[in-house]
Amino acid sequence: SLFRLKDLEVAKLGDSDVHVKMLAAPINPADINMIQGTYAILSPLPAVGGNEGVGEVLEVGHRVTALKPGDWVIPAGAGLGTWRTQGVFPEEMLLKVPSDIPVLCAATLSVNPCTAYRMLTDFETLAPGDSVIQNAANSGVGQAVIQIAKAFGVKTINVVRDRPDLPKLVERLMALGADHVITEEMLRKPEMKDIFKSIPKPRLALNCVGGKSTTEMLRHLQPKGTMVTYGGMAKQPVMVPVSAFIFRDVRLRGFWMTQWRKDHAQDQESLAGMMDTLYQLIRRGQLAAPACTEVPLQDYKAALEATMKPFTSSKQILLL
Repeated sequence: SLFRLKDLEVAKLGDSDVHVKMLAAPINPADINMIQGTYAILSPLPAVGGNEGVGEVLEVGHRVTALKPGDWVIPAGAGLGTWRTQGVFPEEMLLKVPSDIPVLCAATLSVNPCTAYRMLTDFETLAPGDSVIQNAANSGVGQAVIQIAKAFGVKTINVVRDRPDLPKLVERLMALGADHVITEEMLRKPEMKDIFKSIPKPRLALNCVGGKSTTEMLRHLQPKGTMVTYGGMAKQPVMVPVSAFIFRDVRLRGFWMTQWRKDHAQDQESLAGMMDTLYQLIRRGQLAAPACTEVPLQDYKAALEATMKPFTSSKQILLL
């Protein structure tokens, strides 16, 4: 195994540093990819894993103005290394979050709901009654897309892989506000026409899989619609029929939350606007944490194994 649980000295608190006691941190697929060395950011080793989580401020250096002991913080970017009980971080690497939102919501906020929000707002101007289609709909991003779209009045068509407990999954996604949940196989069935009797064809498709799934999803996109790729779980390229480009002029785009944060580092308004919207949705009960399994840090091996299993419907959250 690439992992060890180690006791380390907490670094000395510098003038612009913040001493944080971590509360909870999820294990995301991208965290695993980073460790396997198949991701675009790689930390120099030895490194602490984890890109997401929430902590409580214990102490701040005397130049720190925006944070005080007792505040809750989440990472401002990727690569923080959240799988630890305590850490000392420069102030600019942290983002204050309200402590009146549930701890699991805060712990899972900085990657998936932000990704979902940006993809729903940055590529197509969606109005209430419009629809989006997405694959891997039971992923962390997928669950956030369903809930945020619902709050915006946008309909969702959600594609999942067929599995033994499919009815249970369908029920869970419908309870989150999904309008339709279908399997990959159904994408190429004539019954798809029935869905489009009640809702318009999607202007936006969100792709986290690649391969056949993407090509099938693209068929249902409106002319001049956009497909945004933000993951490639099938490890296969995105294949697009020439006719989709020529006769329907579809657009293919990519999205990576880490890049968005870099591009908007000077644009505090965009970030604050997004975060405020997400806090409001959480407070109104319109955006919940994904289905979670809480695991004490010492059981991290079991949590990592569970994350790698196929058809995981629950996110492993390390309790620190």
